Amino acid sequence: MAYINIGFTVQDRIATLTIDRPDVRNALDESTAAEIERALGNAEESREVLLVVFTGGGEKVFVSGADLKDLHHRRSKQVLEACLNRLFARIDSFPKPTIASMNGHAMGGGLELALACDFRIAVSGAKLGFPEVGLGILPGAGGTQRLPRLVGLGRAKEMILTADPVDAEQALAFGLVNRVVPREDLARATRELAEKLASRAPVALRLAKAALNLSARVPVDSGLAFEVLSQTVLFETKDKKEGIAAFLEKRQPEFKGE
Repeated sequence: MAYINIGFTVQDRIATLTIDRPDVRNALDESTAAEIERALGNAEESREVLLVVFTGGGEKVFVSGADLKDLHHRRSKQVLEACLNRLFARIDSFPKPTIASMNGHAMGGGLELALACDFRIAVSGAKLGFPEVGLGILPGAGGTQRLPRLVGLGRAKEMILTADPVDAEQALAFGLVNRVVPREDLARATRELAEKLASRAPVALRLAKAALNLSARVPVDSGLAFEVLSQTVLFETKDKKEGIAAFLEKRQPEFKGE
């Protein structure tokens, strides 16, 4: 089935998912969330996809968040259905690496989407923030939970309770984004990071990501146990043998995801 609100392409084993709704500043609604979930399902199942890059259509906005016209008519029962919560949890736990290539402003749900990704690269001049408290609501799709884990509780309270956005350079200083680049360098910087990730052993990437995600969610002993079990699995993979052989032979490894 074709996509209406997003673009989805695969090149050199790197999938790019573009939220493309220029008339509403790339806002997220239920139909767009459903399309993103469908694209993620295809990316997860495909052996030809090693990672997913999220970006926005145009040059001004990455994702502006939930569609306010949709929110205006939403009631508590629909909030409990939490389509964006499910989507961002899906991105957070997605087994392959994810990159938010933030081509413009990321507000509300747009920033929550970026927080669910493994890496965030922001274009210089972009504004990032949570305006929800100024609208009588709060960031309800993971913002109050994922933001403090990245920037600390104090910074998170400042951003969410004041509802004031920060610019990309401040976000970098806070640890909210990994890199800030000029607009003309965004595609190159995203591609370089994606290619580096794509050159690593896929099974090792998957288990390392799972172990890192667990580190903030379980007691340290449980995390260490998962780490040891993951290492035990990796020591039996063909990629482990190939990686060490390539290092000893001073050549680039050819990983197969096996």
